[in-house]
Amino acid sequence: MPDTLYSWPDALTRGVFLTIEGIEGVGKSTAVHYIRDYLLALKKDFILTREPGGTKLAEAIRELLLRPDPHEIMTREAELLLMFASRAQHIANVILPALQAGKWVVSDRFLDASYAYQGGGRKIDTARIDMLTQWIVGNVKPTLTILLDADPAVGLARAKNRGPQDRIEQEKIDFFERVRNGYLVCAKQDPTRFHIINANQPLEKVQDELKKILDLLITRPDSDS
Repeated sequence: MPDTLYSWPDALTRGVFLTIEGIEGVGKSTAVHYIRDYLLALKKDFILTREPGGTKLAEAIRELLLRPDPHEIMTREAELLLMFASRAQHIANVILPALQAGKWVVSDRFLDASYAYQGGGRKIDTARIDMLTQWIVGNVKPTLTILLDADPAVGLARAKNRGPQDRIEQEKIDFFERVRNGYLVCAKQDPTRFHIINANQPLEKVQDELKKILDLLITRPDSDS
């Protein structure tokens, strides 16, 4: 029996898998919109997706994860397992089919978010996340990850202006400080995949950096999609 749910060793050789990571309020949605317009201008075949979510079932799990419930507190273990349940559906039904078809996949968060939020924020032993990663994610790895990094106080202030806060956004600032540190640990462990952008900068500077990263990705010798 295979160690993972998937058996497509060439799955990532045809498409480009780009993920956008960061805590609340760093501008991930704005960055995704910029990337969409960039790819449209180049007439690239791409899809936009997100985690948790991306499929009908995964979106239902997202609702469970983000909806505050005063009557039952979700355990950190349940949160982690729900994240990976959503990710299993997302990979099998959205990410891999698109990559195998040679498309670009642009995802608002992916696996690194589990190490940052459940590992860093919730203080779950990374060995447990590693186990789920081996089983559920296997060899599905982003081509490149853009980490929008900002002071949690700045990000949370921006997030509050968007409207009612979800279950995660209601956490205290020390939680998001651990999440941010978790992301920076991920980036340090995989520096060739990660590109960190200072999200405290004006939007124009952030987009300038995004364009430079995308230009490099487009001109890679193996980027023929």
